[in-house]
Amino acid sequence: MADQRPIARTWTAPMRRAMTRMLSPTDNGRRPAHPESPERSAIVDCALYVDGERQSGEWQYADALTEARQQRQRNAFVWLGLHEPTQAEMAGIAETYGLHELVVEDAVKAEQRPKLERFGDVSSLVLRTARYVGKGEVTETSEVVETGQVMLLIGPGFVISVRHGDACRLSPVRADLEKKQDLLAQGPWSVAYAVTDRVVDLYVEVADQVEVDLDALEAEVFSRSSHSRIQRIYQMKRELVEFKRAVVPLQRPLLTLTAQVNREVPKEIRRYFRDVQDHLTRTVEQINSYDDLLNSVLQARLAQVTVDQNNDMRKIAAWAGIAAVWTAIAGIYGMNFTHMPELNWTYGYPVVLAVMLGISLVLYRFFRRRGWL
Repeated sequence: MADQRPIARTWTAPMRRAMTRMLSPTDNGRRPAHPESPERSAIVDCALYVDGERQSGEWQYADALTEARQQRQRNAFVWLGLHEPTQAEMAGIAETYGLHELVVEDAVKAEQRPKLERFGDVSSLVLRTARYVGKGEVTETSEVVETGQVMLLIGPGFVISVRHGDACRLSPVRADLEKKQDLLAQGPWSVAYAVTDRVVDLYVEVADQVEVDLDALEAEVFSRSSHSRIQRIYQMKRELVEFKRAVVPLQRPLLTLTAQVNREVPKEIRRYFRDVQDHLTRTVEQINSYDDLLNSVLQARLAQVTVDQNNDMRKIAAWAGIAAVWTAIAGIYGMNFTHMPELNWTYGYPVVLAVMLGISLVLYRFFRRRGWL
């Protein structure tokens, strides 16, 4: 029993040192991920960039911000990517980065319209994302456009992207931007440009796909064998309204970002934003034209329904006129008067039938020429 104590001490010390290395921070503020910590559940990626180059290792957002502020002279900043964070998850981030409570509220709720606001040193840019999810023919209940939200919080030495929904994933944006070191070296606003450019590019793609659906719907409505239901046109109009709500309000924030008096955004980045604004303007013009076209298609379909109803009424009236001849003659000879012409004539019955049939044929031919039958 006495010999076992030294052996236990010999094994306990290395194990304690190993556990200490696993739980303690690594060099330069880099730490291993902690899946059990609640603030990590919403974090998609947290990276530190210095002179446009991503620093290696995994960073916690607090350590990354401290390091970025220490290397401010080298254009260092943090890009923290979040996906659908909760109020509790945003609380720690807001305390570390000095975010206003209204910003935290907007970041948690994905019900904001595109806007640009400033809270102290932090600018809040809200974007509505969209992607085309239509599958072939538009039905009365089919979804054509799916929307979401991306919120960008740009401050001194950091940019936080908060994504809601899957309409626009930001991982490809980060990967493409990391290949452009000169642009990334411009600071956090380069991330804002890259995300905005991706969102607007998706607008262009959705607009092109919607145009295809509208062309197919228009061709079907004006075809001779058209049986298109008005509900389909209304559904397409609802989807277009949702898309329009995402695109049109973004014009004012982009106009503010590209203004010459805006000294917050670097001059070089403002040039890139102008290119994005041009694409957005073209998309807005497309949407407005689609709206007008869809209204015209709807009015044309309503007119077609009215014309079809009138044609049906004319057909009914024509057949009723033909049937009236038979009814009138049969009614006269069915009154059972004693003295009636040709009542006792041998050929009276077939002659009356022939007269009724002849008048019916004349009326049928007359209605056919008039286009009633």
